[in-house]
Amino acid sequence: MIISNIIGGLGNQMFQFAAARALAMRKNVPLKLDVSDFATYGLHQGFELGSVFNIAIDLAGSQDVRKILGWQSSPRIRRFLLRRRFAVLRSSKLVIEPGFGYWNGFHNLPGDCYLSGYWQSEKYFHDAAVLLRRDFTFRQPFDNTNAECSSLISEVNSVSVHVRRGNYANDAFTSATHGMCSIEYYRQALQLVGQRVPNAQFFVFSDDICWVKKNLPLDPPFHYVDFNHGSQSFNDMRLMSMCKHNIIANSTFSWWAAWLNPGVDKIVVAPRRWFNIEHHDTRDIYCSNWVVL
Repeated sequence: MIISNIIGGLGNQMFQFAAARALAMRKNVPLKLDVSDFATYGLHQGFELGSVFNIAIDLAGSQDVRKILGWQSSPRIRRFLLRRRFAVLRSSKLVIEPGFGYWNGFHNLPGDCYLSGYWQSEKYFHDAAVLLRRDFTFRQPFDNTNAECSSLISEVNSVSVHVRRGNYANDAFTSATHGMCSIEYYRQALQLVGQRVPNAQFFVFSDDICWVKKNLPLDPPFHYVDFNHGSQSFNDMRLMSMCKHNIIANSTFSWWAAWLNPGVDKIVVAPRRWFNIEHHDTRDIYCSNWVVL
Protein backbone atom coordinates (compact mmCIF):
# COMPACT_ATOMS: atom_id res chain seq x y z
CA MET A 1 0.00 0.00 0.00
CA ILE A 2 0.88 3.67 -0.31
CA ILE A 3 0.64 5.78 2.85
CA SER A 4 0.72 9.56 2.51
CA ASN A 5 1.46 11.85 5.41
CA ILE A 6 -1.14 14.64 5.37
CA ILE A 7 -0.58 18.00 7.05
CA GLY A 8 -1.15 21.71 6.40
CA GLY A 9 -4.09 23.65 5.03
CA LEU A 10 -6.58 22.39 2.49
CA GLY A 11 -4.43 23.21 -0.56
CA ASN A 12 -1.43 21.35 0.85
CA GLN A 13 -3.62 18.39 1.78
CA MET A 14 -4.86 18.24 -1.80
CA PHE A 15 -1.33 18.16 -3.23
CA GLN A 16 -0.30 15.39 -0.84
CA PHE A 17 -3.40 13.38 -1.63
CA ALA A 18 -3.16 13.93 -5.40
CA ALA A 19 0.45 12.74 -5.73
CA ALA A 20 -0.21 9.68 -3.57
CA ARG A 21 -3.48 8.89 -5.33
CA ALA A 22 -1.75 8.96 -8.71
CA LEU A 23 1.07 6.71 -7.48
CA ALA A 24 -1.40 4.25 -5.96
CA MET A 25 -3.32 4.23 -9.24
CA ARG A 26 -0.17 3.43 -11.24
CA LYS A 27 0.88 0.67 -8.86
CA ASN A 28 -2.68 -0.64 -8.45
CA VAL A 29 -2.40 -0.69 -4.65
CA PRO A 30 -4.54 0.78 -1.85
CA LEU A 31 -3.94 4.32 -0.56
CA LYS A 32 -4.10 5.21 3.12
CA LEU A 33 -3.69 8.63 4.73
CA ASP A 34 -1.70 9.26 7.89
CA VAL A 35 -3.34 12.25 9.61
CA SER A 36 -1.79 11.71 13.02
CA ASP A 37 0.23 14.95 12.85
CA PHE A 38 -3.00 16.94 13.13
CA ALA A 39 -3.17 15.97 16.81
CA THR A 40 -0.65 18.75 17.52
CA TYR A 41 -1.44 21.07 14.58
CA GLY A 42 -3.25 24.29 15.42
CA LEU A 43 -3.43 26.10 12.08
CA HIS A 44 -6.20 26.33 9.49
CA GLN A 45 -9.20 23.97 9.83
CA GLY A 46 -7.45 20.69 10.58
CA PHE A 47 -7.89 17.66 8.33
CA GLU A 48 -10.52 18.62 5.74
CA LEU A 49 -10.29 16.30 2.76
CA GLY A 50 -12.98 13.91 3.95
CA SER A 51 -15.48 16.57 4.98
CA VAL A 52 -14.99 18.87 1.96
CA PHE A 53 -14.73 16.42 -0.93
CA ASN A 54 -16.41 13.23 -2.13
CA ILE A 55 -13.38 11.13 -1.28
CA ALA A 56 -13.52 7.71 0.33
CA ILE A 57 -10.87 8.24 3.00
CA ASP A 58 -8.97 5.24 4.36
CA LEU A 59 -6.96 6.35 7.38
CA ALA A 60 -3.67 4.68 8.21
CA GLY A 61 -3.27 3.43 11.75
CA SER A 62 -0.01 3.03 13.61
CA GLN A 63 0.08 -0.65 12.65
CA ASP A 64 -0.16 0.24 8.94
CA VAL A 65 2.75 2.65 9.25
CA ARG A 66 4.76 0.10 11.22
CA LYS A 67 4.10 -2.53 8.55
CA ILE A 68 5.90 -0.36 5.99
CA LEU A 69 8.53 1.41 8.08
CA GLY A 70 9.26 -0.93 10.97
CA TRP A 71 11.32 0.82 13.67
CA GLN A 72 11.26 4.06 11.65
CA SER A 73 7.48 4.34 12.03
CA SER A 74 7.80 6.38 15.22
CA PRO A 75 6.88 10.04 14.49
CA ARG A 76 9.84 11.15 16.57
CA ILE A 77 12.27 9.05 14.54
CA ARG A 78 10.72 10.19 11.25
CA ARG A 79 11.17 13.83 12.22
CA PHE A 80 14.80 13.03 12.97
CA LEU A 81 15.22 11.37 9.56
CA LEU A 82 13.80 14.41 7.76
CA ARG A 83 17.21 16.02 8.14
CA ARG A 84 19.26 15.54 5.01
CA ARG A 85 22.40 14.52 6.84
CA PHE A 86 20.58 11.44 8.10
CA ALA A 87 19.17 10.43 4.72
CA VAL A 88 21.53 7.46 4.55
CA LEU A 89 19.72 5.95 7.55
CA ARG A 90 16.27 6.07 5.96
CA SER A 91 14.48 2.94 4.95
CA SER A 92 14.02 2.68 1.18
CA LYS A 93 10.28 2.75 1.87
CA LEU A 94 10.43 6.09 3.69
CA VAL A 95 10.18 8.59 0.83
CA ILE A 96 10.93 12.16 1.84
CA GLU A 97 10.52 14.87 -0.77
CA PRO A 98 14.06 15.90 -1.78
CA GLY A 99 13.23 19.52 -2.67
CA PHE A 100 10.51 21.90 -3.79
CA GLY A 101 10.92 21.28 -7.52
CA TYR A 102 9.52 18.24 -9.29
CA TRP A 103 11.47 15.04 -8.56
CA ASN A 104 11.35 12.62 -11.49
CA GLY A 105 12.19 9.67 -9.26
CA PHE A 106 8.66 9.78 -7.87
CA HIS A 107 7.21 7.71 -10.70
CA ASN A 108 9.69 4.90 -10.07
CA LEU A 109 8.78 4.45 -6.42
CA PRO A 110 7.64 1.00 -5.24
CA GLY A 111 4.02 0.22 -4.51
CA ASP A 112 4.77 -0.13 -0.82
CA CYS A 113 6.03 3.12 0.68
CA TYR A 114 5.37 6.03 3.02
CA LEU A 115 5.32 9.52 1.45
CA SER A 116 6.40 12.60 3.39
CA GLY A 117 6.38 15.93 1.58
CA TYR A 118 4.18 18.47 -0.17
CA TRP A 119 4.62 17.39 -3.83
CA GLN A 120 3.48 20.73 -5.23
CA SER A 121 3.53 20.14 -8.96
CA GLU A 122 0.94 18.88 -11.40
CA LYS A 123 3.67 16.69 -12.88
CA TYR A 124 3.21 14.27 -10.00
CA PHE A 125 -0.41 13.55 -10.93
CA HIS A 126 -1.08 14.79 -14.47
CA ASP A 127 -1.98 11.28 -15.65
CA ALA A 128 -4.61 10.99 -12.90
CA ALA A 129 -6.35 14.29 -13.64
CA VAL A 130 -9.70 12.74 -14.58
CA LEU A 131 -9.70 10.63 -11.43
CA LEU A 132 -8.73 13.56 -9.22
CA ARG A 133 -11.35 15.88 -10.66
CA ARG A 134 -13.91 13.29 -9.66
CA ASP A 135 -12.36 12.98 -6.20
CA PHE A 136 -12.27 16.74 -5.71
CA THR A 137 -15.98 17.33 -6.19
CA PHE A 138 -17.47 19.18 -3.25
CA ARG A 139 -19.55 17.19 -0.83
CA GLN A 140 -21.79 19.80 0.80
CA PRO A 141 -24.57 21.75 -0.93
CA PHE A 142 -24.32 25.53 -1.12
CA ASP A 143 -26.15 27.65 1.39
CA ASN A 144 -28.36 30.43 -0.03
CA THR A 145 -25.67 33.12 -0.03
CA ASN A 146 -23.11 30.97 -1.84
CA ALA A 147 -25.77 29.71 -4.25
CA GLU A 148 -26.66 33.28 -5.21
CA CYS A 149 -22.99 34.13 -5.72
CA SER A 150 -22.42 31.02 -7.83
CA SER A 151 -25.38 31.95 -10.04
CA LEU A 152 -23.94 35.39 -10.68
CA ILE A 153 -20.49 33.90 -11.38
CA SER A 154 -21.99 31.60 -14.01
CA GLU A 155 -23.91 34.41 -15.72
CA VAL A 156 -21.03 36.85 -16.36
CA ASN A 157 -17.42 36.84 -17.55
CA SER A 158 -16.26 36.16 -14.04
CA VAL A 159 -12.64 36.47 -12.90
CA SER A 160 -11.58 35.40 -9.42
CA VAL A 161 -8.93 37.46 -7.62
CA HIS A 162 -7.37 35.84 -4.57
CA VAL A 163 -5.48 37.95 -2.02
CA ARG A 164 -3.82 35.77 0.60
CA ARG A 165 -2.76 37.50 3.80
CA GLY A 166 -3.61 35.84 7.15
CA ASN A 167 -0.49 34.22 8.58
CA TYR A 168 1.46 35.45 5.54
CA ALA A 169 1.03 38.93 7.01
CA ASN A 170 0.76 38.25 10.75
CA ASP A 171 3.35 35.56 11.45
CA ALA A 172 6.96 36.73 11.19
CA PHE A 173 8.42 33.37 10.13
CA THR A 174 5.69 32.67 7.57
CA SER A 175 5.97 36.19 6.19
CA ALA A 176 9.73 35.86 5.82
CA THR A 177 9.31 32.55 4.00
CA HIS A 178 6.33 33.19 1.74
CA GLY A 179 5.82 36.93 1.54
CA MET A 180 2.75 38.40 -0.09
CA CYS A 181 1.94 39.27 -3.66
CA SER A 182 2.59 42.92 -4.39
CA ILE A 183 -0.02 45.44 -5.38
CA GLU A 184 1.95 45.81 -8.62
CA TYR A 185 1.38 42.12 -9.37
CA TYR A 186 -2.37 42.53 -8.98
CA ARG A 187 -2.33 45.73 -11.04
CA GLN A 188 -0.60 43.95 -13.93
CA ALA A 189 -2.79 40.86 -13.62
CA LEU A 190 -6.00 42.89 -13.60
CA GLN A 191 -4.84 44.89 -16.60
CA LEU A 192 -3.90 41.76 -18.57
CA VAL A 193 -7.15 39.95 -17.89
CA GLY A 194 -9.17 43.11 -18.47
CA GLN A 195 -7.63 43.45 -21.92
CA ARG A 196 -8.32 39.84 -22.87
CA VAL A 197 -11.75 39.30 -21.32
CA PRO A 198 -14.59 41.51 -22.56
CA ASN A 199 -16.93 42.85 -19.86
CA ALA A 200 -14.96 41.09 -17.13
CA GLN A 201 -16.43 41.13 -13.64
CA PHE A 202 -13.95 40.54 -10.82
CA PHE A 203 -14.82 38.48 -7.73
CA VAL A 204 -12.40 39.24 -4.92
CA PHE A 205 -11.60 36.59 -2.31
CA SER A 206 -9.41 37.23 0.71
CA ASP A 207 -8.90 36.43 4.37
CA ASP A 208 -8.48 40.19 4.87
CA ILE A 209 -11.14 41.93 2.81
CA CYS A 210 -10.73 45.17 4.80
CA TRP A 211 -7.10 45.42 3.66
CA VAL A 212 -8.10 44.70 0.07
CA LYS A 213 -10.74 47.43 0.05
CA LYS A 214 -8.17 49.95 1.23
CA ASN A 215 -5.24 48.91 -0.93
CA LEU A 216 -6.16 47.03 -4.09
CA PRO A 217 -6.80 49.23 -7.16
CA LEU A 218 -10.05 47.83 -8.54
CA ASP A 219 -12.24 49.33 -11.22
CA PRO A 220 -15.90 48.31 -11.29
CA PRO A 221 -17.61 45.99 -11.80
CA PHE A 222 -16.23 43.92 -8.94
CA HIS A 223 -17.67 41.91 -6.07
CA TYR A 224 -16.22 41.21 -2.63
CA VAL A 225 -16.80 37.65 -1.44
CA ASP A 226 -16.56 38.02 2.33
CA PHE A 227 -19.06 35.57 3.80
CA ASN A 228 -17.15 32.26 4.08
CA HIS A 229 -15.23 31.85 7.32
CA GLY A 230 -13.83 29.09 9.51
CA SER A 231 -15.06 25.64 8.56
CA GLN A 232 -16.86 27.13 5.54
CA SER A 233 -13.74 28.74 4.07
CA PHE A 234 -13.48 25.96 1.49
CA ASN A 235 -16.47 27.51 -0.30
CA ASP A 236 -14.14 30.29 -1.48
CA MET A 237 -12.13 27.66 -3.37
CA ARG A 238 -15.33 26.26 -4.78
CA LEU A 239 -16.57 29.65 -5.98
CA MET A 240 -13.17 30.59 -7.42
CA SER A 241 -13.10 27.32 -9.37
CA MET A 242 -16.45 28.26 -10.92
CA CYS A 243 -15.13 31.57 -12.26
CA LYS A 244 -14.23 31.57 -15.94
CA HIS A 245 -10.74 32.98 -15.27
CA ASN A 246 -8.48 33.19 -12.23
CA ILE A 247 -5.90 35.53 -10.75
CA ILE A 248 -4.25 33.53 -7.99
CA ALA A 249 -1.98 34.36 -5.07
CA ASN A 250 1.17 32.51 -4.02
CA SER A 251 -1.17 30.11 -2.29
CA THR A 252 -2.01 26.45 -2.83
CA PHE A 253 -5.61 27.33 -1.97
CA SER A 254 -6.15 29.44 -5.09
CA TRP A 255 -3.76 27.21 -7.09
CA TRP A 256 -6.27 24.41 -6.68
CA ALA A 257 -9.20 26.69 -7.42
CA ALA A 258 -7.58 27.50 -10.78
CA TRP A 259 -6.74 23.84 -11.45
CA LEU A 260 -10.31 22.76 -10.68
CA ASN A 261 -11.66 25.40 -13.08
CA PRO A 262 -12.84 23.18 -15.98
CA GLY A 263 -12.74 25.95 -18.59
CA VAL A 264 -10.88 25.02 -21.76
CA ASP A 265 -10.10 28.65 -22.61
CA LYS A 266 -9.50 29.86 -19.07
CA ILE A 267 -6.84 32.46 -18.32
CA VAL A 268 -4.92 31.78 -15.13
CA VAL A 269 -2.48 34.41 -13.88
CA ALA A 270 0.03 33.43 -11.19
CA PRO A 271 2.79 35.34 -9.38
CA ARG A 272 6.38 34.65 -10.42
CA ARG A 273 7.58 35.23 -6.86
CA TRP A 274 6.12 32.27 -4.98
CA PHE A 275 8.47 32.58 -2.00
CA ASN A 276 10.44 35.34 -0.34
CA ILE A 277 13.44 33.03 -0.06
CA GLU A 278 15.46 32.57 -3.23
CA HIS A 279 16.76 29.00 -3.08
CA HIS A 280 13.48 27.29 -4.03
CA ASP A 281 13.14 26.37 -7.70
CA THR A 282 9.47 27.19 -8.28
CA ARG A 283 9.21 26.53 -12.02
CA ASP A 284 7.34 23.26 -11.58
CA ILE A 285 4.50 24.67 -9.53
CA TYR A 286 2.98 26.39 -12.56
CA CYS A 287 0.82 24.58 -15.09
CA SER A 288 2.04 24.90 -18.66
CA ASN A 289 -0.71 27.20 -19.94
CA TRP A 290 -0.69 29.66 -17.03
CA VAL A 291 0.49 33.26 -17.34
CA VAL A 292 3.25 34.01 -14.82
CA LEU A 293 3.84 37.66 -13.90
